[in-house]
Amino acid sequence: MKFLFDLFPIILFFGAFKAAEQFPEGAISLAGRFLGDNVTAMTAPVFIATAVAILATFAQVAWLLVRGKKVEPMLWISLTIIVVFGGLTLWLRNEMFIKWKPSILYWVFASILCYGTFARKNFIKLLLGKQIEMPLPAWNVLQTAWIVFFVVVGILNLIVAYTCSTDTWVNFKLFGLMALTLIFTIGMGFYIARFTESGQN
Repeated sequence: MKFLFDLFPIILFFGAFKAAEQFPEGAISLAGRFLGDNVTAMTAPVFIATAVAILATFAQVAWLLVRGKKVEPMLWISLTIIVVFGGLTLWLRNEMFIKWKPSILYWVFASILCYGTFARKNFIKLLLGKQIEMPLPAWNVLQTAWIVFFVVVGILNLIVAYTCSTDTWVNFKLFGLMALTLIFTIGMGFYIARFTESGQN
């Protein structure tokens, strides 16, 4: 359930974009109502999807606060970035800002982990250390691997954003980035299993 909750804005972004593509006249009318006349059939879907993603992220935070649950720092960071870059997309009528959003988010995560490395604080261990026992060098390798992953997928996102159509980028944003994250997470799971199995033996 948490996995779907985390993906909620991304799924709605994808759904809103595809729906707007299917109904271009309605999309132009809806987007033009809020953004003025400088909206076309090519730009309306991404503008509508961006607005939906901003509202969905606000809804995530509001839902947690209403239920008295803690809003994780990652969600606050995501909200800040989507508001800034999504807001710039709508204000300046430039879809490249929202295309930068995933890369900025990944690089912020990488920067936080880099800070932990230089400050000799392993944030991955702080998150998982109560459930998993591994030697400190293994935790450091894990943190470094996540730093490299975040940097690489951030670059990859921009390559797709600048070399492919917006439609292709939207598909990559949901399916490509999710698949890469899943594959990498599984790979890290196998890495962790080496130590947990040896510890049990």
